Amino acid sequence: MRSEVTTAKRVVVKVGSSSLTSAAGGIDPVRMSALVDALASARARGVEVVLVSSGAIAAGLAPLGLASRPRALPAQQAAASVGQGLLVHRYTEELARHGLIAGQVLLSADDVTRRAHYRNAYQTMAKLLELGVLPIVNENDTVATSEIRFGDNDRLAALVAHLVHADVLVLLSDVDGLYDAAPDLPNSRLISDVRGPADLEGVQIGRAGPAGVGTGGMQTKLEAAKIATGAGIPAVLAAAHQASAALAGEQIGTLFHPTGRRRPTRLLWLAHATDPRGTLLLDEGAVRAVTHARASLLAAGITGVVGSFTAGDPVDIAGEDGVAVARGLVNFDATELPGLLGRSSHDLKRELGAGYEREVVHRDDLVLL
Repeated sequence: MRSEVTTAKRVVVKVGSSSLTSAAGGIDPVRMSALVDALASARARGVEVVLVSSGAIAAGLAPLGLASRPRALPAQQAAASVGQGLLVHRYTEELARHGLIAGQVLLSADDVTRRAHYRNAYQTMAKLLELGVLPIVNENDTVATSEIRFGDNDRLAALVAHLVHADVLVLLSDVDGLYDAAPDLPNSRLISDVRGPADLEGVQIGRAGPAGVGTGGMQTKLEAAKIATGAGIPAVLAAAHQASAALAGEQIGTLFHPTGRRRPTRLLWLAHATDPRGTLLLDEGAVRAVTHARASLLAAGITGVVGSFTAGDPVDIAGEDGVAVARGLVNFDATELPGLLGRSSHDLKRELGAGYEREVVHRDDLVLL
């Protein structure tokens, strides 16, 4: 048995669209029922469970008369709008068989990168778990734009694992683990343990899986495992039909061992869940101050501004070669910054007022890449 799983008190489980749908493309009641049975068994053992579930768009296809997942973003959003309620309703009915209550949580990147939003998201999730609710998390696809393809929720699940301080992340797929080549090849081998990058050398990532309803593949699951393990959370990759065994700690699938320590959760979201709206170019001294001294970024060290952004947006922080070394939430609009570059905070305060003495990016809102 895997002690990383058997000793876990709080688990985040992610299931993809392809593991919930039938051949016709709709939500498969048999698959969903089996998944909920596995989650309920874990709850019966005293484990707190958070489910990150895809399937909203897939659930909305049939009611809208769509034969397959639409390519156009507005059509995807329409399908998500119709399907999200149906998806959660089915989970609610299935969980009720076990006397469990479902709670819907729709997240976007802003919900956990901006400090006040992050605190609220954490407090809400913590209260749901305290009340015995099983949160069902999904990206807010109905209003999302570029984020709608958020790694098929794999990356979202890894970040939710940090948000709720989970002990383990379980990624359920239509493949029963990580193979060193495409799983359908005769000589491919299941990799039972991954302890670091060396164990992935020579691994050939297989195809992304069945097309039609899902958007992710093995690459997104490896990225999710890297995010989780890099911050101290082990991850298990297994097939959806093995959910019960995976949650019980049996030696199935692939276990990704932790490779780093836990980090501030909000900063992980900033690094992995945001798209930069622009770039701040720094001189050599400012790069050293940010990367080695972990200092806040001041206007004096900035040599250039690229892009269009407003105060509070995520921006990349790069050296003069344009290579990003950090990402942070900027305190000024892009239109304000050119007049501040290269000037000390003392001079800015004297000439423009106290409001211009503040950091361009505070170190608490900055993460090294």
